[in-house]
This record gives sequence, structure tokens and C-alpha cells, in this order.
Amino acid sequence: MSTLKTFFVEDNLVIYDNLVTTLQELMPLEVVGHARDESHAVQWIRSGEAADLMIVDLFLLSGSGLGVLKAAQEAQLPVRRVVLTNHATPDIRQRCAVLGADRVFDKSCELDELISYCEHIADGTPSVPGGLH
Repeated sequence: MSTLKTFFVEDNLVIYDNLVTTLQELMPLEVVGHARDESHAVQWIRSGEAADLMIVDLFLLSGSGLGVLKAAQEAQLPVRRVVLTNHATPDIRQRCAVLGADRVFDKSCELDELISYCEHIADGTPSVPGGLH
């Protein structure tokens, strides 16, 4: 299992800390950066730092995760992009897909699916189960 280099965009520090702790207990995960707002996330995107995965919340201290996804898409950032949100409505899922999100996970009921997705990436599984849902 290879180390999963991950950039997090999450404004809630409790959620961020719990998510990182959980993922690091289950797989080799290196946090390559963390932003709590859109502008800092966009700065990281423009820095060109390498990552395997970007986990993005939609509602941030300022700006939006949708703006982060758009910036990553425009920069053609070669990283898997997933959204972790409490607002995973069909409309939001579609908007995220248009902006290049590989998956959208609901914080309230799809954390196991997010963990499974991350494990498959770290394992090097060629096809990650499921699509954007």
C-alpha cells in the first residue's frame, strides 16, 4: 500500500482532525496541506505541489468548495477530487461532477464509502468502485 498524499479543504477543525486521524489509522496517509477557505486552497493548487487526492468541503470559512473544484479543473490538476459535504443533494452532486469531482460523499452517511475509496487509491486498485453518486 503506497502513501496517499492528500490535500484537505475543510473549515471545521474537529471534522478535519477526526477525518485525518481515522484515515491515518487505516492507511498510510500523508497530509500535504490543509485549507479552511477557498483562497488558501487556490493558492495551494497554484503552487503545483503534488498530491494523489484532494478532499473538499463545499461550505468554507470564505468562498466555496465549488470555487476550489473550478480552480483545480482550470489548472488541470492531476489529482483525484472528492467532495465531502452535508449537502449531497442530486443538484450538488451534478454541479460537482461538472467541475471535475470524481465522487461526492455525504458526511452524515457515506464516511465508510469515502474510507473504502481512499483505501482503493492507496492500494493502487486500477478501478475505484462506484461512480459519482
